[in-house]
Amino acid sequence: MEYVGKASEVISHFRQTKLSTLKPPQEFFDHRQISRPKDLNDATTRITYNTRAFSGNYLLVILLLAVYAIILNPLLLIAILFLFGGFVLINKYAPEPMQVGNRVITQKTLYAALFVIGLPLLWFASPVSTFFWLVGSSAILIVGHAVLMEPGVESEYQGLEGP
Repeated sequence: MEYVGKASEVISHFRQTKLSTLKPPQEFFDHRQISRPKDLNDATTRITYNTRAFSGNYLLVILLLAVYAIILNPLLLIAILFLFGGFVLINKYAPEPMQVGNRVITQKTLYAALFVIGLPLLWFASPVSTFFWLVGSSAILIVGHAVLMEPGVESEYQGLEGP
């Protein structure tokens, strides 16, 4: 039960910090603010401003791409579910050693069997290539969006303090 409380704390903190910065789709996809940067300095300024302004939206893009990558690679999904589900089931149903015939099966033995089966399954699912695809595709989308979107009017007043 302790894990559930911590997980709900993490989710609520995530919701307060990252998801509260989500901009509406009308602002995120505003085609009137798209333009080519004048030079590299302008592009760098745009990337800096837009990654802060749209950080919640960019995180959502990464999460959607991750879900898409896992759906496209069903073996990876099976391997992850097998390892995670096996871990949960072993913790829940086998905390104490069991007697099966004349053998005693401990939790350590079950974990070893889980990893002997699960790790080769995970290896064949090619998680490294999926990870690099996710990093590359999200970087192209995020940097492309950040470079092409002009900063809003509020960026002009960002460094100024009120009276």
